[in-house]
Amino acid sequence: MPTPVIAIFDIGKTNKKVFLFNQQYRLEYEASVQFNEIQDEDGCNCEDLYKLRTWLLDTLNQVLQLADYHIQAINFATYGASFVYLNNQGEPLTPLYNYLKPYPSSLLHQFYTTYGGEATMTLATASPVLGSLNSGMQLYRLKYEQPDIFEQTQSALHLPQYLHYLLTKQLCTDITSIGCHTGLWHFELQQYHYWVLNEQILPKLPPLVPSSTTYKGDYQMQTIQIGVGLHDSSAALIPYLASFSKPFVLLSTGTWCISLNPFNTTGLTESELSNDCLLLYTYQRKQVKASRLFSGNELAIQSQLIAQHFGENAASYQQMPYHPTIVKQLLLQNAANPLPVFTKNESGLAQSAFGMRTLNQFDSSTWAYHQLLIDLVNLQQWATQLVIQNSGVEQLYVDGGFGNNVIFMHLLAKAFPQLQVFAASIPQATALGAALAIHPSWNNQPIANNLVTLQPYSTSILNTEL
Repeated sequence: MPTPVIAIFDIGKTNKKVFLFNQQYRLEYEASVQFNEIQDEDGCNCEDLYKLRTWLLDTLNQVLQLADYHIQAINFATYGASFVYLNNQGEPLTPLYNYLKPYPSSLLHQFYTTYGGEATMTLATASPVLGSLNSGMQLYRLKYEQPDIFEQTQSALHLPQYLHYLLTKQLCTDITSIGCHTGLWHFELQQYHYWVLNEQILPKLPPLVPSSTTYKGDYQMQTIQIGVGLHDSSAALIPYLASFSKPFVLLSTGTWCISLNPFNTTGLTESELSNDCLLLYTYQRKQVKASRLFSGNELAIQSQLIAQHFGENAASYQQMPYHPTIVKQLLLQNAANPLPVFTKNESGLAQSAFGMRTLNQFDSSTWAYHQLLIDLVNLQQWATQLVIQNSGVEQLYVDGGFGNNVIFMHLLAKAFPQLQVFAASIPQATALGAALAIHPSWNNQPIANNLVTLQPYSTSILNTEL
């Protein structure tokens, strides 16, 4: 008998993956691919939407033909802040613009001047001023820079819902995408902000449906339940909410390092907003306070610079062991010549002190890489503390790539001695979360209670080492 499974398409900016999970949420199959970016009309790098669509449909056909599995459901988790604009034939009208694309300062000024200023708007929408990273601002830009395209746009779909549309032809909107630093949603009023209606954008946004919604699709003589998709940050949180009841913060790491606290129900302050804090929703529409850092990107760039300086391969640093003696000496040096915990780059994103250092000051890549991790953890401590506040948090779980970096994890445990710090291992947490979100629609088995494997990092051990 074929094994009943759910197929999850997990779309990151770098890796596009498909997973098959069985009814106990054990991974049965996976495949991944990477695409070269293309350029939009302004010469900015962006996703190759045509190639993504082709891969999705081809891959679905391939996994449907696997004799060992019976696919009963499909769902999607993708990166956010990316709109697909569809005409009345359901075809994309523009490239999938990159959320890092520079935003015109004049248009930014026009928007915030029209709608009461930055402080008023950011507090209402729980969205720091991030330009293109506020996907609502992409719609605003389309209206004023490409009015003909704006008029032709019948529906604007965030990327998860576009992938859903490809398989179902159903147009819908999901709260995890709309409620995550888009600038579209008024958190206090629990509805779209007035500006969305005033700028004639609301009619282009399909109906909002629960994130657990599924639609039936028929493929190769099979009826499959197809979810509406989720923003990846919210999806990654779902397995932890299913597994733990004590208050915790999840540090979801990758290109972005996002501290997620579903136990902090306070609103945002102007100071928090200016430091890239935001609110988002769980798939059950509960508020989560979050802070974001672009640390995965910074780690990759600075590791490459270290490798070039010392004539080495940056990939080897990922397995570098933790050297407490080096850390102790570096901390003494840092105390004698302190630097700011962070600076902000031209995009307004915080970056660590490492960019202010010179590589000539280090005798080897081992010393340089340890200093890089010290600086990144100092930055992370500051960002994570912004969302902890007085919320009763007892545990800090680190999910994703940084959880496998023993230097980072030892330093993080030292930075938060009041918490139990764990490297949390969930096979593909984002994809698993997308599967759990539609559990009742395809799976009559109880959710397993051993989804998460934890590796503790003890501050008592660290204290003896240092």
